[in-house]
Amino acid sequence: MSKQIPTVPIYGIPFSKASMDETVNYLTEAIEKRKVTHVITANPIMIMSAVEDSHYSAMIRRADLIVPDGAGVVWAAKHVGNPVAERVTGFDLMHRLFQQGESRKWKAYLLGTSQEIIEAAAEKLHLQYPQVRIVGYRNGFFGPEQDEEVVEAIREAAPDLLFVARGADTQEPWIVKFKKKLDVPLIMGVGGSFDVVSGKLKRAPVIFQKLRLEWFYRLLQEPKRYKRMLVLPKFVVKVLRDKENVTKPRPTP
Repeated sequence: MSKQIPTVPIYGIPFSKASMDETVNYLTEAIEKRKVTHVITANPIMIMSAVEDSHYSAMIRRADLIVPDGAGVVWAAKHVGNPVAERVTGFDLMHRLFQQGESRKWKAYLLGTSQEIIEAAAEKLHLQYPQVRIVGYRNGFFGPEQDEEVVEAIREAAPDLLFVARGADTQEPWIVKFKKKLDVPLIMGVGGSFDVVSGKLKRAPVIFQKLRLEWFYRLLQEPKRYKRMLVLPKFVVKVLRDKENVTKPRPTP
């Protein structure tokens, strides 16, 4: 395995400092070696949840790689003098891994969101990356009583890549709980990425991305998200106040 990726801790969450290219190379090697790797694409909302809930923080830290998805994470790392190479978004990372899978004939499984959206996403990804076999997909509306059934279906499909899009409260905890049993080389939560892939939502135009206003564009499309978005200014204020303490180790519950 290649050398460990350097990290910067932000309120106890070890964020990868690697660029997108370095991240893709690292994960490609892990997948080829069949090494189970759980990737979390984290943002300020997740950091604040970790600050408020030590058990959530401990769960997040069980991931094998945490990449800086939110622009706020990139800003915070730079503000405390330990910058990351760049923002590594889950949406772009997923597509880069599909690109890698084209030449390697990887297999992928898609889990989460509604049946309509997951079907549309599977069709779009198959058309875009025909050499990657979509070996299964299902919606994310299942309870604990169906967990074993879902896990077994994924194990039987034996994918190289598993992308999960469930609610913020269930996505990562579910992956952490079942990652060993799933035995998939690459497991990654992708949040609302399938909504964009399917065409239900539009991705923010490049100008919004460059201005780090993707969150605002998403809010315009989904106004109901405003309560979650209120966490963002709180995060900025907290980092400004805590500058000396942002990167200090956090206690494990």
